[in-house]
Amino acid sequence: MKADIRKLAVWVEETHTEIGKKILPPTRKAVAVAVIRNPFAGEYHEDLTELMEIGAELGGLLGDKAVAALGIEPSQAESYGKAAMVGENGELEHAAAILHPKLGAPLRKAVEKGAALVPSSKKMGGPGQDLDVPLGHKDAAYVRSHFDGVEVRMNDAPRANEIMVAVAVTDSGRPLPRVGGLTHEEAEGKDGLR
Repeated sequence: MKADIRKLAVWVEETHTEIGKKILPPTRKAVAVAVIRNPFAGEYHEDLTELMEIGAELGGLLGDKAVAALGIEPSQAESYGKAAMVGENGELEHAAAILHPKLGAPLRKAVEKGAALVPSSKKMGGPGQDLDVPLGHKDAAYVRSHFDGVEVRMNDAPRANEIMVAVAVTDSGRPLPRVGGLTHEEAEGKDGLR
């Protein structure tokens, strides 16, 4: 593996009630995070291929861990998202190199299909700072019930020469969705939109 991983973390968030109303079954979001050494920290490099390759490795690794944490089959995943935070000696383009060119294909394999774009965010930060991972339906971007997000934070990451990379997967949309639009059951997943 090209990624020099210092730490891996996985957790599941379940919502059982919302504004006094029971959620049956509970909505669930799993997040898998890797804290890696940034090979380009502190120096400008024109060629970011190494980070792109690391992104491909992490897409599969973190996607598989999130699906496993939910205890579901890959086909049962409903939404996904990705995010990265670079430490102070990195640059936003390092996060972009990990997230965009190659992370998506192995993540789609981990959730079986994934016709829609994977929502993403990137930022610079330091230890203990929050990282928001946006979520969207994996096969149909117009499924409003799955427009969501999950927040992650690690008390000791990212350090100055690190990148914190997160992948989130859900087995449902938001609790109690009622803003209309295309439903999960109606989604065809052919064009990534509907």
